Amino acid sequence: MSKALVPGSPAGLMPLAPPVGSAAAYIQAVNRLPMLSAEEEHELAVRLHRDHDLDAARRLVLSHLRFVVHIARSYTGYGLPLGDLIQEGNIGLMKAVKRFDPAVGVRLVSFAVHWIRAEIHEFILRNWRIVKVATTKAQRKLFFNLRGAKKRLGWMNAREVESVARDLGVKPETVVEMESRLSGHDLAFDAGADEGDDTPPAPAGYLPDQRYDPALALEEHDWNRHTSERLRGALEELDPRSREILTRRWLAEEKSTLQELADRYGVSAERIRQLEKAAIGKLRTALAA
Repeated sequence: MSKALVPGSPAGLMPLAPPVGSAAAYIQAVNRLPMLSAEEEHELAVRLHRDHDLDAARRLVLSHLRFVVHIARSYTGYGLPLGDLIQEGNIGLMKAVKRFDPAVGVRLVSFAVHWIRAEIHEFILRNWRIVKVATTKAQRKLFFNLRGAKKRLGWMNAREVESVARDLGVKPETVVEMESRLSGHDLAFDAGADEGDDTPPAPAGYLPDQRYDPALALEEHDWNRHTSERLRGALEELDPRSREILTRRWLAEEKSTLQELADRYGVSAERIRQLEKAAIGKLRTALAA
């Protein structure tokens, strides 16, 4: 694979992008990318921060891709593809580069680690299980620390629960709940094709099919009509300008932009946005009453 080159690395050249292919090939490629010295990194960060230089941003990202790989490898125990973990970490790296301020006086790698880990954490929590296992801040902390905190296989006893809770700064009952969630397994919603008549029904077998229930269909129709009438009435309570703004911004088939409405009324686009926000607030109040 040929590579385009640009000036800037210690060797005078830096590839525009690593090759796309297998994860192993990608990792080999990013490990060959030259690292930046502190002076080069600071110069590029200043160019990005001051001049919005996209080439400087690209070079900062490329030089830190190997660091993303190093972090992503520490999360392979969750059963998710390494390539996906690296991809999410790269998103965090790009966010860090965008927010990096060279005046703070720290290296980019120290600043970026938080953003890289945050994106990987979000990806794991979204994809590790069909049902979310960690929603609160304490649960999220336990999700990524409980395995390492356990001293042995099997369920923890009361003393171990207290110890883990104290070390991680959470309640003991939160530790017990998270251990139960992590020990559970996802079940197929539908029964397998090769299962016999003696196999207990899958969860889908316990749920009635209500798609063709006339009572539910009538209830849904009445509710939609009731909601439409209330929305129509709430719109009528608005002043003509606010009503037209909402209609053209949200209800028209070809929606108008803020600037188009600003030109029509001879005001700024920001003023149209304020009127739109106020009108939406009035609609919500009317519909909630």
